[in-house]
Amino acid sequence: MMGPVVISPGDLFRAAGAALGFSSSGMNAQEGLILSAIRVPRVILAGMVGVCLAVCGTAMQGLFRNPLADPSLIGVSSGASAGASLMIVLGGGALLQSGQFAGLSMVALGAFSGGFLAVILVYRLATSTTGTSVVTMLLAGIAISALAGALNSLFSYIADDEMLRRISLWQMGSLDAANWPRVWIATGVVTVLMILLPRDSAALNAFLLGESEARHLGIAVELVKRRLILLTALAVGTSVAVAGTISFIGLIVPHIIRMLIGPDHRYLIPGSALAGAILLIVADAIARVVVAPAELPVGILTALLGTPFFFSLLVQKRKFEEH
Repeated sequence: MMGPVVISPGDLFRAAGAALGFSSSGMNAQEGLILSAIRVPRVILAGMVGVCLAVCGTAMQGLFRNPLADPSLIGVSSGASAGASLMIVLGGGALLQSGQFAGLSMVALGAFSGGFLAVILVYRLATSTTGTSVVTMLLAGIAISALAGALNSLFSYIADDEMLRRISLWQMGSLDAANWPRVWIATGVVTVLMILLPRDSAALNAFLLGESEARHLGIAVELVKRRLILLTALAVGTSVAVAGTISFIGLIVPHIIRMLIGPDHRYLIPGSALAGAILLIVADAIARVVVAPAELPVGILTALLGTPFFFSLLVQKRKFEEH
C-alpha cells in the first residue's frame, strides 16, 4: 500500500497477522499504526465507494436505457455537494472535527441529507398518477442539479477563505479522512446494495426492451423504479458523505464491463462492483504518490481519466448512428 512512508511487504504481512491475533514481533510500532489506522481503512473505503458508484451507475444505465447515464443524472451528487457546502458555511468547519455522529462529521451528514433530498425531489417531480416518467426524471435531475450548482456558488460567494478551501476540497473528492467508522458505514451500505440490487437483474434486463415490454413480462415497473432510485440515493449519498464527489466511476466502469461480458445484468452488476472497487483503489494509490509528498485528490484523477473516455463514447455513439 502506497504512501509517503515506505512499508515493506514483510511488515504488511506481519500487520495482517497481528490483526488476526498472531505475533507481530519485529514490526515497527509506528508502521503498524500507519497500516491499521490509516492505510488499511483507506483501501477498504476506496473499494466500498468504488462498488457503490459503479453498481449504481449500472442501475441508472439500465433504468434510463442509456450507456452514457450515471448516478449524477438524478441530482444526488450535486445535492450532496450543496448539503456539504451549507454545513461548512453554517459552521461545519468547526464541526468537521468536533461534531461527530456515527463516525461521520456534520458536514458529511449534510452531504448525505442533501443528496437524499435532491433524489426525493426529482422522484416526486417525475411521478404522477400514471407512474414515473424516466424522461421527466432526467429533466428534473438536470433542474435540481442546476439549482444545487447555484446554491454551491452562493455558499462559495459568502464563505471566508478557510470555508472556501474546505468547500473546494470536498468537491474534489478525497479519501484522506478514511477511518474505521466510515468503513463500517460504507460496508453496511454495500451489503444492502449487493443483496437487493441483484434481485432486480431480470427487471433491468427487461427494461432494455422498453417499459411496455417489461410490463408484459410481468415486471412491477413502478416498484422497481422506486427501489432503484432509493438504493442509488442511499449508496451514492453515502459515498459522497464519506469521500466527497468522485466522478466518472459510475459512467466508465459499467460501460467497460458491458463491452467485456455483455449486457446481462446478472453478470454486469457483480462485474461492475469488482471493477469499480479495483479502479478506485488503484486510482487512490496513484493519487497518493503522483505529486508526493503532497496528495492529489482522487476525484481530480478520476475526472482526468474519465473525460477522454467519455469523449470516446460520444464519438463511438455518433459513428454508430451514422451507420
